[in-house]
Amino acid sequence: MGQTLLPIFPSESTQINEVLSFVKREGTLWYFHGCMPVFSHDEKDYRSFNMYTSQLVVVGQCKQVDIVKAFGVSAISVERHVKKFREGGPGIFFQQRSVRKFTVLTQEVLRRAQEMLNEGKSRYKVSEDLCIKPDTLYRAIHSGRLVEIKKS
Repeated sequence: MGQTLLPIFPSESTQINEVLSFVKREGTLWYFHGCMPVFSHDEKDYRSFNMYTSQLVVVGQCKQVDIVKAFGVSAISVERHVKKFREGGPGIFFQQRSVRKFTVLTQEVLRRAQEMLNEGKSRYKVSEDLCIKPDTLYRAIHSGRLVEIKKS
């Protein structure tokens, strides 16, 4: 009888490369090195997925193309996440994203802009008078925070 050669993969697994595989069981993604489970995360936990697959690439366990083929993700997204991992480590994937705030358009600026628009001034003139970018004024109008009176 012949000897079984390692790695032995679980029967329902999908190979990433010669030594790595993954299995989805009951909503959890399990990663295996040979037959040994090494990591798991919820199937919708994309931050953990991006972190772990990037780590596999950075430590040399697989290539970016292996991740692309095994999971059907885009090559550019894998490349972007690997770069992110190299620059910031695994914790970078779990940091809170910065939230943009509308600090330029305070209540006072909105009030003055609305008054000027009501007077019939152009968007350009309003943005120039209030020292705000025309794009900022445009977005405020299209988001409904300001109402532009249409000239007849």
